[in-house]
Amino acid sequence: MHGPPWVGWPLVLLCAAAGAYCLVRSRTVPAAERGAARGEGLMALGMAAMAWPASAAAPLAWSPWLFTAVFGVAGLWALARRHLHHAVGAGAMAYMALAMALPAGQWGPAGHPDGMSPMGHPVPGGVPLLTGLLLLYFTVYVIAAGVRLVPAAVTTGPDGPAADGGPPGVLRACRVAMGIGMLAMLLAL
Repeated sequence: MHGPPWVGWPLVLLCAAAGAYCLVRSRTVPAAERGAARGEGLMALGMAAMAWPASAAAPLAWSPWLFTAVFGVAGLWALARRHLHHAVGAGAMAYMALAMALPAGQWGPAGHPDGMSPMGHPVPGGVPLLTGLLLLYFTVYVIAAGVRLVPAAVTTGPDGPAADGGPPGVLRACRVAMGIGMLAMLLAL
């Protein structure tokens, strides 16, 4: 990842922990939920691999292309299974990997093929409009998923106190963490 190590290492740990949890959880959930749990686990591990700070180990020249291909296929698979959020997440990862693969100048403004702005600052990778739309999507997703983590108010009925819904699960917290990780990766793009 192109960013400071103090951002990369927490992302690696967060995404690896979420991925490991989802993969372990996929063994204990009902058969109908196993595919989604495995998909989330593999996506989180892929995010951890992509967030690995470049200062720790120089990425191989072909690794961004591998990430682009893997996440592109994962996005198409998610679309085929009608998992829109997973398709958007995989598409965002493929987009970020492609931004890592292409020189910054190819994404930058016209007339600045060296990847530098007129003020001499590096132009960030990616298409600003697409990056902005992805940032908006994941911001709304994180806020909405985070609100669902807050326990519902306890109501008292004729039979005593009753809670609306069960306690928030660790899986929901992992989804929020992965969304926050995606926001951080898009901001570092």
